[in-house]
Amino acid sequence: MLRISTRPVEVFDDALRRLADDMLATMYDAPGVGLAAPQIGVQKRICVFDAGDGPRVLVNPEIVEASGEWEFEEGCLSVPGHFWNITRPAYVRAVGQDLDGARVEFAGEELLGRVLQHETDHLNGRLLIERLDRAARKAALRDIRNESAE
Repeated sequence: MLRISTRPVEVFDDALRRLADDMLATMYDAPGVGLAAPQIGVQKRICVFDAGDGPRVLVNPEIVEASGEWEFEEGCLSVPGHFWNITRPAYVRAVGQDLDGARVEFAGEELLGRVLQHETDHLNGRLLIERLDRAARKAALRDIRNESAE
């Protein structure tokens, strides 16, 4: 399910608000700084995040601008306890919708930019380990498999 691109949200209703609330609670309980719907088994294009300035919801996001480069140790709630140095653009701007369907925009560098990219990757069916080079990805998958066998 994590490797499947999500469907756009077309209905903005109380069920979507409840989903966002549940996702935020799950993210904070984990604890994490972002969570995309596929991570909880929902194939909708919605993510939640908190990069230090409070909870945010982004529906139908698209990255529309990216620049620079920043390498940082990155983890994922889908592979808890694992962190890898990942190079991504340092700055991104994402557009999407809020829970009422109104257009919203988030832009930022470093952590906010990384969170926007990471969660959008999830919504596009792309996992963090796919951003690793071939040797690092092979080692990461081996480590994850070995943990599962224990």
